[in-house]
Amino acid sequence: MLLLALDTSAAVGVALHDGTSVLAARAEDDPRRHTELLAPAVQAVLEEAGADRRDLTAIAVGVGPAPFTGLRVGLVTARTLGLVLGVPVHGVCSLDAVAATALTAAPDALAGGFVVATDARRREVHWGRYAVERAHDPLRGWTRVEGPAVGAAADVPTGGLPAVGRGARLYPDALPGPEGPDVPAALDPRVLAALAADRLVRGEPLLPPDPLYLRRPDATEPGAAKRVTA
Repeated sequence: MLLLALDTSAAVGVALHDGTSVLAARAEDDPRRHTELLAPAVQAVLEEAGADRRDLTAIAVGVGPAPFTGLRVGLVTARTLGLVLGVPVHGVCSLDAVAATALTAAPDALAGGFVVATDARRREVHWGRYAVERAHDPLRGWTRVEGPAVGAAADVPTGGLPAVGRGARLYPDALPGPEGPDVPAALDPRVLAALAADRLVRGEPLLPPDPLYLRRPDATEPGAAKRVTA
């Protein structure tokens, strides 16, 4: 296996996994330059690993939920590469990758369960709630029990659980984080790649590479032109 994993739900993240370990990874946190940063990041990761894109056997891409503009960059890139190279393209919920990243960093602080909240703009968050069975198994030891959903931070049903992610950083009063160690706010592309590779190796289904927008984009088609009469 040689799996390329990428995500543009917030930052640009790319990683390469051989089915056993991560060979190379890169993250660029500039949400306004997804298009400019993604292709060079893919090339840099391949070069660091001494691989060619024709060596790839699968692609995994974060499908959100996330705002429309950034998310589509990763999805279009993943689908195009899959089509050109003739390899399967799999989707991974980006909230799940944030959850696995957080649990990797702070298993004990999140052992009782937690909420992932990311920035949905419009003063809202995308969120999911996670139950934890084995805190020190960040790839398999948790289950998403609610979400993904979108709404105001104050309306997220945390049940008193700590929250992680960019949304929690933006609205700490409504979504307080765990006590103790600082938990990463963004997903780690290495964890995204490991999560996808682990599920593929075990034969578990992944998502189709379709976007989870959860709401319509801001841009809409114009209505019919108004008639002007003399």
